[in-house]
Amino acid sequence: MVINSLGYSTIVSRLRTAGCVFAEDEATLLLETAQSPSELETMVRQRIDGLPLEHVLGWAEFCGLRIAVHSGVFVPRRRTEFLARQAAELAAPGNVVVDLCCGTGAVGAALSQCVQGLELYSVDIDPAAVKCARQNVSRVYEGDLYEPLPPELCGRIDILVANAPYVPTEAIALMPPEARDYEPRVALDGGLDGLDVQRRVTAAARDWLAPGGHLLIETSAAQAPETAAAFANHGLAVRTVQSDQLSATVVIGTR
Repeated sequence: MVINSLGYSTIVSRLRTAGCVFAEDEATLLLETAQSPSELETMVRQRIDGLPLEHVLGWAEFCGLRIAVHSGVFVPRRRTEFLARQAAELAAPGNVVVDLCCGTGAVGAALSQCVQGLELYSVDIDPAAVKCARQNVSRVYEGDLYEPLPPELCGRIDILVANAPYVPTEAIALMPPEARDYEPRVALDGGLDGLDVQRRVTAAARDWLAPGGHLLIETSAAQAPETAAAFANHGLAVRTVQSDQLSATVVIGTR
């Protein structure tokens, strides 16, 4: 923590004036992270200007881990911890796990922390996300969904997890500025009804899953019935689980 000539209360006041709801918590994190008074001032100004806190800090907390987060990369949401935990409950040591649309690699990192000895592969189409994810997990591939994966994984994946973008295109304009202005559109835009990428993941999942393997996709409560129907249409036994605490919904399919 740096010695701050402005004072904690001044930083809190500046953040609160800028509309930061959790100004006290944010001020503490900024003070703990900054290495000098000048860096602290820069970070405070960035946050006041609207840069997501995680981009300012360079990390996000996820399932008890500090996940590296680069500027311009999708910030892992707390609700996605539910996706990681559901996958961890199904995973076993030595399983082959693939994290599609991995972003920072947070889900894969959390899974590796919870279950020892996983053979983890992560994929994202965004070069910036791939660069970031490589700070958090190993074996990160750049490309479109399954395309960059080693072909020998076909039919061998035990856990296939995807936090694919599921915001309908027209709803992006209604998102908080922190998301729509600072996160890549490719990580947000799920097409007309928000389910375009999910459908592509689901359509090929059965070919990549091992017998008894599981596909887990985060979605919204409103979209879950259509997501589940897509699972069933492609030959997966399907169930939907929800967390009221995290406002999270995950559809799980089993081959």
